[in-house]
Amino acid sequence: GEDVKPFTPEKTKEIVMSLQQPAVFCNMVGNWPALHWNVKYLSAVLEGKTVQFRLGLKRVDSVPQFETSCSYVEATLEEFLAWSCGQPSCLSGPFSCYDYSKYWAYADYKYIARIFEDKPEIFQDVRWSDFGFPGRSGKESTLWIGSEGANTPCHLDSYGCNLVLQVEGRKRWHLFPPGDTSFLYPTRIPYEESSIFSKVNIANPDLKRFPEFRNSTAHVVTLSPGQVLLVPRHWWHYVESIDPVTVSINSWIELDADHEARVEEAITRMLVCAIKSAENPSDGDLWLNPTEVEATSHEINLQYLNKAVSAYLKCQETSMLGQACSSSTGAKQRTNASCKRKRREVGCEPESCTLLTQECDFPTPKAEELQKIPFGPHLIQVLPQSHKTSVMGAVAVESDSGDLLHENEYFGKLHCKRKRLLMSNDCETAAHQMDSDCSPCTSQTALSTNDLLDSLVNPRVISLVAQLLLERMRV
Repeated sequence: GEDVKPFTPEKTKEIVMSLQQPAVFCNMVGNWPALHWNVKYLSAVLEGKTVQFRLGLKRVDSVPQFETSCSYVEATLEEFLAWSCGQPSCLSGPFSCYDYSKYWAYADYKYIARIFEDKPEIFQDVRWSDFGFPGRSGKESTLWIGSEGANTPCHLDSYGCNLVLQVEGRKRWHLFPPGDTSFLYPTRIPYEESSIFSKVNIANPDLKRFPEFRNSTAHVVTLSPGQVLLVPRHWWHYVESIDPVTVSINSWIELDADHEARVEEAITRMLVCAIKSAENPSDGDLWLNPTEVEATSHEINLQYLNKAVSAYLKCQETSMLGQACSSSTGAKQRTNASCKRKRREVGCEPESCTLLTQECDFPTPKAEELQKIPFGPHLIQVLPQSHKTSVMGAVAVESDSGDLLHENEYFGKLHCKRKRLLMSNDCETAAHQMDSDCSPCTSQTALSTNDLLDSLVNPRVISLVAQLLLERMRV
């Protein structure tokens, strides 16, 4: 019957915690009620409750369309569905200023625990226990609803690995291994805790400005409803909706290795907030991602750094004592594993990094002890593209229905512009112009604060600073 899974929870977790390349799980969620979470169903459940949508231009320029360059509206899912279908009723609604042919909309990164706080029974529709994480449900997950063209700029997540369930429509994922980091020109502007962005627009790369991007290796896959994608730790990803309406559910699986990453993030936050807050606020530099709400004070940032260091040292001490759930890779599951951004706001502070005792039954195996990963019709690896194909080519992935999805196209129109418009909520009116990494134009010779900051908080530099800081604490 439909309850029979190709892998046991124990085996699935072993794969998730050991596999260091992206892969697609098939036939693992056939009995999940969450598969019925299309936009029409969710609209009925929310009963007119509004959510925030981010709107961006479908035009593809050579610079990334960061969240700081988007407009935002509050709307119901019913209004969103009407707009995405081109119905006349949306001419007077919150989307009335945005032509569907020119714009996409994305209700991204919505905590299910918040938007359905008055309907907790719906949390059980999501059953991550089938993947070896008992007790994890929709309460520890996030919801993503978008229209065609809706996308997330290329970035890597500082914490954990990621499981993504596709519910409605299809999304195309472009993934790059951690070893490609330097080829992707990482930046922390706009700043968002735990997200390191790429200066390169993956959909239309400016190879003259970012020549090393040629050396990157893309793993591209189209995710269809009923499939679950594993995004391993520190893999870069650019995601775009390719159907009129898409719905996804994801959960971040945080790891013990995140303790050190948390220290690095705390250092980065201190430096970025201290330096950017010292600038004239009227200069129009939108350096803080909207998800961060506001810049925190130096005192608060210092407290967070100390908490992160304490949690790291406590974890190290526990490992040295040989307590349960340790592993050579340091991969362990944490209690508050669903939180990626804004952990302080939702209660996932470093001091709460206790381990799930029930997960001690599933220790992460050492690499040499792992059996061969059982790739096949139920677990499809996302292979790297051939260097002979274009950067935006794609690979084939078999869907749950057995159809083979071939991707071999370069999507998006090519544009020569090297600028982007910051859209205000004033109906397609440009607020002002700004370079993708907020650095001076090539005609300028003076260095800006962002030039210094870009180098100062480069992931390689921050990693070294964190090591030196932790060595000081051990003395």
